[in-house]
Amino acid sequence: MDIFEPDSQTGRRNFRGGIRRIERAEGRGGFALQLALTIIDLAILAFFVLGPYLRSGPSYLIIDYGIAVWIALEMTGRAIAAPSFGQWLRRPMTWIDLVVLATLAFPDILFNFAFLRVMRLWAIGRSPLLREALRRMGCAEHLDVVRAVLNFLVFLFLVTGFVYTSFFYDREGGEGFVDALYFTVATVTTTGFGDITLPGPLGKLTSVVTMIVGISLFVRLAQAVVRPHKVTYACHRCGLQRHDADAVHCKACGEILNIPDEGA
Repeated sequence: MDIFEPDSQTGRRNFRGGIRRIERAEGRGGFALQLALTIIDLAILAFFVLGPYLRSGPSYLIIDYGIAVWIALEMTGRAIAAPSFGQWLRRPMTWIDLVVLATLAFPDILFNFAFLRVMRLWAIGRSPLLREALRRMGCAEHLDVVRAVLNFLVFLFLVTGFVYTSFFYDREGGEGFVDALYFTVATVTTTGFGDITLPGPLGKLTSVVTMIVGISLFVRLAQAVVRPHKVTYACHRCGLQRHDADAVHCKACGEILNIPDEGA
């Protein structure tokens, strides 16, 4: 057995390195695979939205269990690639995936919480994938705006998914999801038409949280759109991260900066 041990350790290290390169979107292959994973996440969200149309057919359970197997395999790969099992278990996305996996594995007992996979898009917004994609399109200066838009859309979909699952899941077709989206947008914008309301204390608390967080994200989006473009470059003396793209000196301590061109 000792003869094969070095090869197994080398294979595991290569596997870990490959997964980490995919997570960081390093190289052309890592970028393409990370993009493919993002498309799969979007397909899972589409399955959640189209659930009422598929629920009565035999294909629903086939797709449901297929997604469950995919998520289980993805979680296994990330667990192997993690520095330790404890660190993997402490990741918020691990627990989110566990909840999604449980709801997919037992669709007749648990509600479908597949909408939580939208958090993967939030994580991608903080990952190098978005920055690399914008750089390749020549739009690197719009990173903050795109991230703010993505954060707002993720929150909108999260609230809509929660409202739909908790209050409108039994409605036919897409009516329930449309009502949930309509309520969420009316609440976030504080329009409050009042034609669709959520019953009970849970409904009131959901409305309060949606208004508070939604307004905050909307203000953050407005700031990202109107404020001057800044780049991330740590000052060697004081550590200030954000500077004007053409800054020569750090505005906090006066240190001379050497900010590289974004196209370089």
